[in-house]
Parts: sequence; C-alpha cells; structure tokens
Amino acid sequence: MSVAMLGATEVYNIYPVPHEQVRNPGTASFSQRVLIFPQDGIDIATINRAKQILSDHGLVPVVIMAGTPPHNCPSFVHLSVNNPKEKIADEHDAVLRVDRSIFNLPKYDRHILNLKSNSKGQAKVAIIGEDTDAVFCGLASLEQMLDQGTTDLPCVTIYDYADVKNRGIIEGYYGVPYTAEVTKDLFRFMARYKMNTYMYGAKSDPYHSRYWGDPYPTTITDEQKRIGYLNQDMMRDITKVASETKVNFIWAIHPGKAFANAEDPQVLDKIMAKFESMHKLGVRQFGVFVDDVGVPSDPAIMKLCADNLNMLQQRIDDKWNKKGAVATDTVKPLHYVPQLYAYSWVNRERAREFFESLSTTTEKINIYITGANVWSVPNNEDLAIVKSWLGREVSWWWNYPCNDQDPTKLYVMDTYSNFRDETHIDNLSHIEKRLKGLNTLIINPMQQGELSKVALFGVADYTWNNAAFDNYDSWEAAIPAVVGKERAKAFKKLAPYLRYYDNDALGYKIDRYHVSIKNNHPSHTALLNEMQEVNEACQEIKAMKSSSSESDRLLYNDVRPWLLKLEAMSTEAIALFEGKNPPAGNYDDNPDFQFESLGGMGEHISLKVRTAEPAATCLMPLLKWLHEQDTIK
Repeated sequence: MSVAMLGATEVYNIYPVPHEQVRNPGTASFSQRVLIFPQDGIDIATINRAKQILSDHGLVPVVIMAGTPPHNCPSFVHLSVNNPKEKIADEHDAVLRVDRSIFNLPKYDRHILNLKSNSKGQAKVAIIGEDTDAVFCGLASLEQMLDQGTTDLPCVTIYDYADVKNRGIIEGYYGVPYTAEVTKDLFRFMARYKMNTYMYGAKSDPYHSRYWGDPYPTTITDEQKRIGYLNQDMMRDITKVASETKVNFIWAIHPGKAFANAEDPQVLDKIMAKFESMHKLGVRQFGVFVDDVGVPSDPAIMKLCADNLNMLQQRIDDKWNKKGAVATDTVKPLHYVPQLYAYSWVNRERAREFFESLSTTTEKINIYITGANVWSVPNNEDLAIVKSWLGREVSWWWNYPCNDQDPTKLYVMDTYSNFRDETHIDNLSHIEKRLKGLNTLIINPMQQGELSKVALFGVADYTWNNAAFDNYDSWEAAIPAVVGKERAKAFKKLAPYLRYYDNDALGYKIDRYHVSIKNNHPSHTALLNEMQEVNEACQEIKAMKSSSSESDRLLYNDVRPWLLKLEAMSTEAIALFEGKNPPAGNYDDNPDFQFESLGGMGEHISLKVRTAEPAATCLMPLLKWLHEQDTIK
C-alpha cells in the first residue's frame, strides 16, 4: 500500500479524518457484555481507555488478560501490536487477513481498525497498531463509531496514521496559566481526537521562569491559584491524567540568559535538580526555553548553547534511560525553543550560522521555530530553509489562535476566518496540502483554554491528515465536539458575534436596513429577528454554567465576559427596535464583562483587568446609532 493509494472514503464520520475507510459486507451489533482481549505490548492506559469507551456507551467491558477470542464468543475488542507471525484463528480475528503494508509507510501512529460480525451478527473488533500508542489512537475512532449507536453498525476496515508525529498544544502564551482542571480537561479532549503532545511553558508561571531553579511549592494561596499557580499535588494530578490519556506532558524550564552564560558552570546542575524534582511529580519529558531574551551573535555563545543541550540530554539519558531502566521511569528526548525562533529577525547568513550551530546537537532533540516570523502559518518554504540549516526535521511552535497580543478578542471561527481576524497573521496565508520536513506541530492557544478547543480540533484534523483537511467542514464538526450536539446550533449562531469583527454576521443586514430607510420603506424586521436569535442562543450557552459536565462549566467560565456582554447588547438592540427606548448600556466598566489577564515574564509579571470586546465592528456602532435617532424606523 502506497500513500497515493490511500483516500478518505467516508463510511463513518470520524475526526481527525481517517486516511482510508473500506466498507465491509454487512452490519454488526454489540452484545451487552463485551470482552476485551489485550495482547502482549498493550499497556494499562490503552486497556483502561477501551473499558471507558465501552462503559460510556452503556456496554459492560470484561478484560481477558490471557488468550484470544474463543469460538462463538460474544462481541469482543481485540487489541494487539503488529506482529505478522501472530497466531490467532482466522474465524475469530480477521485482522490476520488485512493488508498490513500500512506499517511500511514512513508515517506515525499507524494502525488498522477492523469491524466485522460473527454468524449471529455480533460485533468483532480488532485494532492492530505499530505500538500500544497507535492502538490507543484506533480506540478514538471506535469511540466515534459507537457515538452513532451500538447496533447495526456498518462493517468497516480503517487504515490510518498521522502525517505529523507530535500534535497538540504549547501553553506558552503571556497570560493567566490554565488551571489544573482546564489542563486535565484538555488532555481528555486531546485523547479523543488523537493528539499526543502538551508542552507546558506558561510565561506567567514563576516556577517556569523567574524561579526556574526552585521546586514547586507544596501549598499555594487561593489568590495564587486564581492567577494560575500550581502546587506539587496539582502537578502530580496533571501528570497522572496525562499518562492516562497518553498525552506527552513536556514540562519546560526557562533559564533565560543563564543557559548561554559561560560564567555559570553550574547551570546544568541547577536544571537537572529541577528536572529531578519534576520527575518525582510524574513528568517524563522536558523542554528548555531560551526565547525572548535576545538573539546571540557570538559563535562561542551559539556553540555553548549547543554543547549545553547535548550535555543536558546526555545527563537525562544517564539518569533515567540506562539499560535496564524501568520503562515508566524513562524520559523522552528534549524539546528546545532557541533564541532565534523567528529566523527573519536576522539576515539570512546569520540565521544559517545560528541553526547550523544547533545542527551539532543529537538528532533526537526537537528544535522549534515559529517560521520566518513570530506569527507565521506553517509552510513548506520555511520548513525547507530551516531543515537545510538544521540537518533534520523541524518542530513548529504555531502562535495560533493565541490572543496574548490582545486578550480582549476571541478567535473561535474557522481557520481562515481566524487568520483574517488575527491582525498579526498574514491574512493571505493558506494551509499546505502536505507539510514536508515537519515532525512536530503544536499550537500556542488563547488564554481561554476551553474555547481554544475549537481551533485545536482543526489542528488535530490537519496534522493527522494534511490532504483531507477541509477548513469549513472541520470547523462545523468542531462545534458539537466542543459544546455538545444539543448546544451546537446556539454556539454556531454566537461564534461570529463573539468575534471583535462581526461584519460577516451583521454587516449585510445593517446595510439592507439603511437602504430600506433611504428608499422610504424602512424595515428593521430582519435585524430584530437576528437579535432575538442571538439573545436566545446566549441563554442556551449560559445554561452551561450549571451543567453537570465539568467541561461545560469550564467553557462557560471562559466565555462568560463575552457572552454576558453580547447578551446585554442584543437585549438593548431588541428593546430599541421594539420602541422601548432603553438607556444606553455601560459596556466599559461593568465587572460582568471583565476578566483578569497577566502580562510579562520572570520578574516583570503584572495583573490587569480587561474588558471583553465581542461584536465591536457592527453591533456596538449600531447601538450607538440607534440611540441617536429620534425614532426607530
């Protein structure tokens, strides 16, 4: 099987979009009791994920740790790591007869999911992966298949893999770090949509930057918790959930200029001491940030950075990765964000020298860029240039949908609409159909982690299957994935108004209203109806505040200032159109529309109160104009 032979033929509506689905004859139904047969190489996190998925769909999972499905077995899920010599009766496990050539492709998380039925119509599921992590990804597809029901499911074989190795989030924005609850909720979301990487480098976490050499405290105050501080127990809890969801939680340290200071020979000792303290809290992968502290021009300093990286990686391997080390204690390779992460900051020759100095580091260290510019969209031109200097594949820190440059704005639309709204991004940027030379793509999100799921869903879809990514279809699928099917219509209605630039939602209707006045046939009916629909949608999303779902409550907390302000604006517009002559609302100083944001890093962190700015381009000017009229026509 070649890459060119694979295509996304839809049998099930699954995201990220699978590379190939092949319809098999017949349908299958799950019996109430479902046996799980994990084979050698399948870890406990994968087994528990299978149990959770079946339980969530009203089925009763029973794990059989040794053996294979017997004859006349009820519904079962067989989990195995690819082994062509595996001996399992064909009558029970058709995975032996599927085309395994997918495992020869130079891709990632390769797996096959096979759903067939036995003679009684009961479901037989086999998931075979290149390793247990790939099987875990296959379970995400099974979960979405079961979302449509547990009976009469079309039989199918899914051949699937990721185009990009490391996919997920870098919490590296300037602002209030995510709470432990939001972080864990993001992990669960990421597991459902086949993401595997979360790098923690919150700029306003003092134990990442200012106090980078100190261990996390055992206790914190309520005030500290409110602005994103973490204590040791919270970090343990975070790493536990990361392990359960198979998200590589990479804790990054920001030693700043100390990393390139030849007069501080103890810097690696200090970093290792901090890493050891984090390892005790469950961290199994580390990053080093030296961004935003000035770009070195001295070749000796560049060499020192490379040498320190190599020595640090060697010390990690000596400490945790020696032969015979317990597998759960081993540590994955370093991730490194250099001083020159946007290579256009210097001339081309200096940039080449900088990245060639890093080419001397061991190839397993991941080196990050943001492209030619800080806000560049991943593209093949930048990747080819940096790869030629670095001598290996590149990791990309994508500042999207990051709002730390203006926290008052939200970016919850489709990818291209977000590009248009985010003034720092080149509005003409496009999504490459096939990225080359990239092994990592992680996004730097908004301060609002739950709302960032909308963009994260799209990036998960894109990094899994570059060629199949459809901007608008992916966004439409993201909405129910984030807010649930029952609230998807309401959120889709509100999304254009939660933006600062609400022209697409309201601009045309306002223009038609002014034309009707000019033509002496004034009619505000369309605008009134629109505002009523917006107001009703606000009520639906407000209900998430008291939802039994923690995800819902967390999302409400994110969107609250924008939602309440939009509700007030639409209520005022309705009253004006109905001739009730309400007073102009106070939209600048109302605490309901405000939120806190942190700025700066290290010793320069400051807390500010901001006011949300939804629907500022059309709806807000419309309200002002309506108040200026003697009568509303």
